[in-house]
Amino acid sequence: MKTLQFLEAAAILGILASAGRAEPPPLQLPPVANAILKCAPPMGTRIELSKYSDIKAGLGQLELRAAGETAAAPARSLTAQFLPDTPKSSEGILWWLASETTEGRWTLSASSQQPEERMRAVHYPATGRWHLTETGALVLAYNYQTNDPGNRLASIHPDYLKYAKARSDYIHPLMGLDGEEMTLDWPVDHPHHRGIYWAWPEVECGEGRGDLHALQRVFARPTGRCSGQGGPLFAQVSAENIWWWEDRKPLVREQASLRIWRANEAGRWVDLEFQFTALEDGVTVARRETKLYGGLNVRLSAVKDQQIICHTDPAGTTPRIAWADLNGLFPGGRRPTGLAIFQHPTNPDYPGEWVKFEGLNWLQPTFPESGTRYALKKDRPLTLKYRLWIHAGQVEETEMAQLGSAYANSLPVKPH
Repeated sequence: MKTLQFLEAAAILGILASAGRAEPPPLQLPPVANAILKCAPPMGTRIELSKYSDIKAGLGQLELRAAGETAAAPARSLTAQFLPDTPKSSEGILWWLASETTEGRWTLSASSQQPEERMRAVHYPATGRWHLTETGALVLAYNYQTNDPGNRLASIHPDYLKYAKARSDYIHPLMGLDGEEMTLDWPVDHPHHRGIYWAWPEVECGEGRGDLHALQRVFARPTGRCSGQGGPLFAQVSAENIWWWEDRKPLVREQASLRIWRANEAGRWVDLEFQFTALEDGVTVARRETKLYGGLNVRLSAVKDQQIICHTDPAGTTPRIAWADLNGLFPGGRRPTGLAIFQHPTNPDYPGEWVKFEGLNWLQPTFPESGTRYALKKDRPLTLKYRLWIHAGQVEETEMAQLGSAYANSLPVKPH
């Protein structure tokens, strides 16, 4: 078992104070509606840590503190975690969980405490799995190496055996708030369904048409370039895969980033980001018949008293929010739990249409737009971003809209 711990930004960068350096101005943090502070949505801002002369090598975990507050009202503070653009860069995104109102100005410092190792990414070489955990408890498993059907073949109907192919590059299990498995892998009715996975039923290239969704002719295979990071707020795994045509011709390079956040009483956040770059001209992806399912696929366990709500704001709404929620009692759970999905407005063809199959406990935001085939480029990757929220009970639609708005403002774009 190998653990790759995310080092706090100060330790990575070895930032030393320099004489006479002017202090950077306090930070102005993105606003968050007071009504959703109990949900503590992840928020971020771009920053260059080398400008902060008081953050020295070897100091403890990063902390945001409200500036200018008096002793009569103790200063608001937030634990922060820095994610560099590259492993040794001083530029990157400073992340926090917005459990306090962010009005006013904030300062960044490193506390005297040692960095907390609450969230971890753990690699198991024997299986190729990565486990993202909180205080040792599994939150999700990323199946990076190829997973064979093994003795599961005996339970699959002969008509479906052609779909029971070895596969990789998917999430299962995703755990609920009480440790219940929310996702389903190797279902006997659709053995190609595999928890949470990102795949299209129509992948076209010069060789013809394949089906990455149903594992026909096109397959995602690991390259071995995969790394994990951890820290006080989040743990993540970043992985590279190649899509192969019949395991002999490379078509697409895929970069996947899966991040889990520290849970609170309201729930837990999971951020997903994918980049797809063509390795040859003429590669396109599309939904089934260009109008049905395809994109981010979510197959869940059987849910008692299941309810699915899909919502997309009308055109012209600013910001325009697209969210959906599947709610009910999952096997092994002690209370009703929901899995909400938010689409990020920077996704091409936003907002994607929602597709649900209640009998399969299936919910997804589709991509690309109905009636189209999206051409992948060699010089410009397709980037898709989604946020999941595992939450207790049902949530009011107004609250979902505010959480979606926070997500839309939580991912600062790197300037060119």
